[in-house]
Amino acid sequence: MPRPAPAGFLQIGAYSLEYRCVYQTSADAPAIVLLHEGLGCVSMWGDFPDRLAAAAGAHVFAYSRAGYGASSPVPLPRPLSYMHDEALGVLGPVLVAAGFQRVILAGHSDGGSIAAIYAGTRRDARVRGLCLIAPHFFVEDISIASIKAARDAYETADLREKLARRHAHVDCAFRGWNGAWLDPDFRNWNICGLLPAISQPTLLIQGEDDPYGTLLQIASARRWLGGPVETLVVPGARHAPHREAPERTLAAIAEFSHSVFAGGG
Repeated sequence: MPRPAPAGFLQIGAYSLEYRCVYQTSADAPAIVLLHEGLGCVSMWGDFPDRLAAAAGAHVFAYSRAGYGASSPVPLPRPLSYMHDEALGVLGPVLVAAGFQRVILAGHSDGGSIAAIYAGTRRDARVRGLCLIAPHFFVEDISIASIKAARDAYETADLREKLARRHAHVDCAFRGWNGAWLDPDFRNWNICGLLPAISQPTLLIQGEDDPYGTLLQIASARRWLGGPVETLVVPGARHAPHREAPERTLAAIAEFSHSVFAGGG
């Protein structure tokens, strides 16, 4: 089956999802699949996919979940199960459509949680490793406080204007994420019980000054993950080490990917 064009849209169920892929010359090269944060999309990765592809020698594929970027909108409010819904209903078909046979799931924030849910629930031989950047495994007070502050910035400052440059359906993108996290029932959200079923090697990356989660997230994952674990805590970085400390983050992910894919893994 011919591989998809370097950019375009995938039709997954009822939704049209934008994607971008930085391909290697060899079609048999492994792939790193990027899963964006709660307010992210394809364009918000910037040149990170290009630099990662060069450093890792892998295809790097990013897509915008429904409701984000140029992808189709979704009805609001989002269900509190939205990360499980993405992992179990969408990510698998996306991997099939992309056509990769050996992948690392590299997720940022919500995207990291989605990657963990997928790997902890699905036995997918294509998934050889996980790279989780500032992931959430449970809800903390610091997370809620920062998400409330984001709501204030969206309603009273210029955050909506900034996000509208990236998202065709900006209210859908912001309120779908913000409304779910600030629902009182979401405080019970916890995926630590899925982590022992993850046998793949996992790289955990978090900024030392992350305002959306403490280092308890990393400590809990180290305790519960079923496979080999590496960690990188980035001094001076906040919630997006791949933007705030790109060289160190790129080097860590590239080294991890080379290790995972060594010998055809």
